[in-house]
Amino acid sequence: MDVEEPKVSYISKDELICPVCETSFHREELLSGSGRLIAGAITDELHRLYEPSARYGNVYPLVYQATVCPECWFASMDKDFFLLPATARDAVLRNRQQRIAHTSLIFPEVNFYENRGLVSGAASLYLVILGYDYFSKEVSPTIKQGIASLRTAWLCEALHEKNPGAHYDWLALLFKKKARFFYGEALNREQNGTEALTGIKNFGPDTDKNYAYEGMLYLSALLNFKYGPREDSSRRRGYLEEAKRIIARIFGLGKSSKAKPGPLLEHARNIYNAINKELNEIDE
Repeated sequence: MDVEEPKVSYISKDELICPVCETSFHREELLSGSGRLIAGAITDELHRLYEPSARYGNVYPLVYQATVCPECWFASMDKDFFLLPATARDAVLRNRQQRIAHTSLIFPEVNFYENRGLVSGAASLYLVILGYDYFSKEVSPTIKQGIASLRTAWLCEALHEKNPGAHYDWLALLFKKKARFFYGEALNREQNGTEALTGIKNFGPDTDKNYAYEGMLYLSALLNFKYGPREDSSRRRGYLEEAKRIIARIFGLGKSSKAKPGPLLEHARNIYNAINKELNEIDE
């Protein structure tokens, strides 16, 4: 008698039509419940880790977050897939071969007609980064590129654990530096009025909790601290002082609101102290 293999996902019955190439397809969705997800620690990057379950093994919710057309590889986060401006369709279609070639170079042997694994999950999020280049400012594409960059990095870290000699650790670092750029750029655009953040409802950055605008501020500071340039000490000092100011804003918000997420404030205090320590070392 055949034993049924434990399932972590299912194919949705809802048919989707790609707004670029008009291919019809069905999304793969993560199943919940039955002990599939066993929550573990939250990292300083606000990434939720999950413990492997005896029945289902390791489950990675991020693998299933992006909507990707399996034919032309246009991608976005789920709720934005049909918000691509009609004026951008031809450009996305023209870029199809380049998009597929670039993604396949980084994440080889991916097929989006098949169920996703870690490699195709990382590839899907990389395609999200590319896809938001074509969206209008009304959907807040820059911060979504930052979130997708972080998520790609986290899946690359998971891939590195499974394949330590395949250079996924280098890719993870590269995508975290991309996330640093996009978070900083999103904050700059929000402050100078060129791109508001009203087009995003859930700042994540992971799937289990929305850390809202304060989480974005925290991550912009954290990413500058961890992945900003270090070669020029005066430039480094500038990044650290700005990160310190941002973290201080979070402390102010935290003191005035009992509803502020505890883990965010705890991590913010740790990073604030680490920034102070490095600033003191630069002064010595």
